[in-house]
Amino acid sequence: MKRIARFHKVSRERFCQDWMDIFGDDARTQAMETYDLIRLPRRATAGSAGYDFFAPIDVTLAPGESIRLATGIRVEMQPEWVLKCYPRSGLGFRYRLQLDNTVGIIDSDYFYSDNEGHILAKITNDSKEGKNLRIPAGTGFMQGVFVEYGITVDDAASETRNGGFGSTTR
Repeated sequence: MKRIARFHKVSRERFCQDWMDIFGDDARTQAMETYDLIRLPRRATAGSAGYDFFAPIDVTLAPGESIRLATGIRVEMQPEWVLKCYPRSGLGFRYRLQLDNTVGIIDSDYFYSDNEGHILAKITNDSKEGKNLRIPAGTGFMQGVFVEYGITVDDAASETRNGGFGSTTR
């Protein structure tokens, strides 16, 4: 196995800023308490491809409901690798849990962005059976898989990233 990455927590300040952006300025105390409970992603077994990301708070979603989550996680990885994020298989199967961008793509240079490469996730309970989805705090809800990638022979990209969604097409 190639060892190509390391997970880190974002700074307390970054986490609180993003948390309050999601839940409002009144959520600062909750953000501070939640930050201390953040667990780094990990594989459940030696044969697991995916690193489980853990819910920072209790989440309950009725069918059709969505929530944006600040994971408190960033990932440092070697160039030519990407972290692809998906819903945990069982949640997708039982509740049609969806990541709103279908597959989260975390590029290797995202770690160095001004936002510290903070990985956010927006999830939706897309259940067609009327099932409420409950994810207790500390439970895996998303998994990340590292994948090596290549580029075209005539690729000339030389720009550097600064930011998340849409930052590479500005």
